[in-house]
Amino acid sequence: MDIQSLEDIEVKLLLEAVSLRYGYDFREYTAAPLRRSILTGMAGEGVSTISAYQDRLLHDTSCLQRFLSTVGVSVSSMFREPDTWRCLRDDVVPHLRTYPSIRVWSVGCATGEEVYSLAIALQEEGLLHKTSIYATDMNEDALAVAKAGSCSVERLRSYESDYLRSGGHSSLSTFFTSSGRVARLKRDLLHNVTFAQHNLVTDTSFNDFHLIICTNVLIYFRPTLQQRAHRLFYDSIIRSGFLALGQRESLVFAPESSRYHQVSDGVSVFRKVR
Repeated sequence: MDIQSLEDIEVKLLLEAVSLRYGYDFREYTAAPLRRSILTGMAGEGVSTISAYQDRLLHDTSCLQRFLSTVGVSVSSMFREPDTWRCLRDDVVPHLRTYPSIRVWSVGCATGEEVYSLAIALQEEGLLHKTSIYATDMNEDALAVAKAGSCSVERLRSYESDYLRSGGHSSLSTFFTSSGRVARLKRDLLHNVTFAQHNLVTDTSFNDFHLIICTNVLIYFRPTLQQRAHRLFYDSIIRSGFLALGQRESLVFAPESSRYHQVSDGVSVFRKVR
């Protein structure tokens, strides 16, 4: 048996162990990025084999949190993929205005940049006061960062271009207070946000939503897991509600793809039509 085959076995056993021990199921994640994340996690723990990493994961719950931070989807920035945000402003917001109250689910919110973007956009469009935002992620450490609502002043400046391209009305600094090198989102913008741990792989929905935003999460899933996620989204969106995905994502693996209509060419924003 070659080394590669042995590693494949070790990876499968590690993922099975994490699923059985903690309920986090990564077995249908895309293999290549998952393997890279495991190797990064091993380096951080100072272990030389996947089997040794598995042993530590099973017996050290703090290691699990570090594992989730490594394997989980945590790359985020404000107003990432501004064409998608522009579509939400121009084509989705007019429909949201017609509802007396609005429910939005930000799936895989990571460290919160997408949620901050959402709150700012809705505030500018005059809808935040009647919107309940549910921001979920499987990683408790990432959620803790998201709840804090802060980032470096340098990073905030780097988001300005995408904010303006997304249809922003003023300047991002309007929505933050700065102290030294740290910028903090004004607390009233998070007043209607509920942060909660949610595992997209194993958990169910908890509401009926007018809009679900899940960007650059499904690209880490194999087709069978994408299908499961899409079923969950479809069941969680009200009739005539909207689903926003990342630019590299689509409804290819959605069993209910024929029941959506693409809102605008070139962006992965869809409306549930039946």
